Amino acid sequence: MSDATLETPVSGAAASDLVDSKPIDTLTPRQLAWRRFKRHRLAYASGIFLVFMYTMAALCEFVAPYGTDARNVAAINAPPMSIRFIDDDGKFHLRPFVYGYDMQVNDDTWMREYTDNPTKHYPIQFFHRGETYKMWDLFEANLHLFGTEEGGYIHLFGTDQLGRDLFSRIMYGTRISLSIGVIGVVLTLFLGVLFGGLAGYLGGIVDRAVQRVIEVMLSLPTLPLWMALSAALPVEWSSIRIYFGVTIILSLFGWTTLARQVRGRFLALREEEFVVAARLIGAGKLRVIFRHMLPSFMSHIITTATLAVPGMILAETALSFLGIGLRPPVVSWGVLMQQAQNYQVIVMTPWLLIPGLFVVMTVMAFNLLGDGLRDAADPYSTGGQN
Repeated sequence: MSDATLETPVSGAAASDLVDSKPIDTLTPRQLAWRRFKRHRLAYASGIFLVFMYTMAALCEFVAPYGTDARNVAAINAPPMSIRFIDDDGKFHLRPFVYGYDMQVNDDTWMREYTDNPTKHYPIQFFHRGETYKMWDLFEANLHLFGTEEGGYIHLFGTDQLGRDLFSRIMYGTRISLSIGVIGVVLTLFLGVLFGGLAGYLGGIVDRAVQRVIEVMLSLPTLPLWMALSAALPVEWSSIRIYFGVTIILSLFGWTTLARQVRGRFLALREEEFVVAARLIGAGKLRVIFRHMLPSFMSHIITTATLAVPGMILAETALSFLGIGLRPPVVSWGVLMQQAQNYQVIVMTPWLLIPGLFVVMTVMAFNLLGDGLRDAADPYSTGGQN
């Protein structure tokens, strides 16, 4: 009689604890990968951060206190506001508040200079009824995460040269920049897996043709080509057409490396017994590729996709920063950073560089998440724990 005891199914938080307490040889591959990923603390924290960012992007109309074109003519190039709980008299307020601006022009530099005015006391109201917007372009609403009473204003990240709230514009830009990365990677993965899979599985003339195309595309200078194709987009195109045009351009030159990796893997797999058996029972070529061969290294593809997203985000940011990617009135992180193209602007209004901070944090989070997923793909290994 075996000494093993019967186990009963456990769900919820208790199941997670049980998984961590099980011997490693009793865990499923999915449980092993999850255990491994949770031990990579930086990757786990990065995953939470990215979930938070994508949630903010999905709800940007609700999170942003103002629209992208709303102007405050009393606060042109105004610095970020400080959230306060204690006023200048030392009195504590349970509800956070901000002070309004007093503006004066410097006689020497002719620059606007702003100071806090304690008499302009604006309490922050949560779930505030403010400017009307169209949620997901489906229905109208006016509920915002936070705001101030009528006559007040709040600019957590300051304003730009037209008096537009930078925090609100960054929230709207988050949706564009993050979605263009995901959509671009999906197209890249599809092309890379399709052409790489066909080349590795079929071989012969198909393999040679795909390899020659890849070699030609890899020999082209990527950034100048992106710039040329993006600049060739018709000026009269609508914002949504330009958005998808830039996304497709970024995707067309990102699939080659993945295609080579998929081809090499398929060359090793196509003579395996399970692949031969699938062919003998009459499975079609695409079914063998996508149903039988592809799942055997899906973890590698997921990791590759995670690491490719920041590349897409950086490419869009670079093109938009140079003025040949997305164009106003579309708002993305790259478009917002166009305002900080010269030294004078950076010195006098450094808060206009805040969109760049979001780019850096997001790219780092994707890279750390990719490292964690790569370690989790081999849960029996012992390295890479943080």
